[in-house]
Amino acid sequence: MGHVQISVIRPGELGPTELARWREFQDADPEQDNPFLSAEFVTTVAELRPQVRVAVIEDGSGVAGFFPYERHRLGIGRPVAAGLTDLQGMVYAAGLELEAARLLRATGLAAWEFDHLHAGQPMFARHHSGRHPSPVIDLDQGYDAYLAGLRRRSPTTHRMTRYKRNRLGREIGEVRHEAESSDTAALRDLLRWKSLQYRRTGRTDRFASPWIVELVERLHAIRTDGFAGCLSLLRAGDEVVAGHFGVRTASQLCTWFPAYDTRFGKYSPGLLQHLGMAEDFAAMGLRHIDMGRGEKDYKESLKTRDLQVAEGRVARATPAAGVHWALRVPVRGLRNAVLARPYLRDPADRMLKAYGRLVRR
Repeated sequence: MGHVQISVIRPGELGPTELARWREFQDADPEQDNPFLSAEFVTTVAELRPQVRVAVIEDGSGVAGFFPYERHRLGIGRPVAAGLTDLQGMVYAAGLELEAARLLRATGLAAWEFDHLHAGQPMFARHHSGRHPSPVIDLDQGYDAYLAGLRRRSPTTHRMTRYKRNRLGREIGEVRHEAESSDTAALRDLLRWKSLQYRRTGRTDRFASPWIVELVERLHAIRTDGFAGCLSLLRAGDEVVAGHFGVRTASQLCTWFPAYDTRFGKYSPGLLQHLGMAEDFAAMGLRHIDMGRGEKDYKESLKTRDLQVAEGRVARATPAAGVHWALRVPVRGLRNAVLARPYLRDPADRMLKAYGRLVRR
């Protein structure tokens, strides 16, 4: 490892050679070819978040990896757009040997915390405090094969969605799905529906933060073969009944912000939306849809398998790292203990929804 050199730059300083190398690493490893790890995502966030940095790792062969992160007060590091992203980590060449502690020294960080880390990255393996499933829809055999598998795994879901789609078509109008829409008015409707959902369920409204709205709008304007911000819409007649905004590479889509018009809730529009995305993106050649960490009934019904994402922290022996541990780690442990136990999680969820109803009055 002695010949490895690490420099820190702002994402906007990445040149064409570095960006091409970044894409080369992603193309070579399906596990790294995730839109949240893409240079396009990192540079777009950096336009709105001045604390974003990229550590460039070089060895004797040239650039061997990139470590994107945000630097916060006291030298605390977090993933880019922490709290929003469903996969975190480095993009790097196969065989790169690098210790996480050395990475922290080179970046000057006291600690780097993560909660959706690509669990297969060896430089962070011993720093995991826990691993969690991230449900995936596999599409590499095509949509018909996926639908046949859904019929076997979850016949009730399969029958119910067929019935609901047919009913929606009879009562509202012809049902059709659009994988990548440029309709900015529909995007605004989707964000409004999502804000209402957050408030209805007692969650923090992410779109109350202007920079997150701006991020979605900027990502929506990007559409290349290797990366795009995708607005997917489910229509019935003249109505948009559900929508989803996510990000994709050429190989996979990450779901991000699904929502629907509550007027059409009885038709299970969220499930219909996900099946529409599976059909359309399979036809475009994508291999899978990552639905992200978190236990939801619809994810369990639709998934074919789980990826593993890790949480934890890397820290140096500094006072700032000690303060960070005291403020963050016990709280995260308590949260995970609640989420891991249905007899605690379900009452907590009901309490949040009741709170949401109260604050809307």
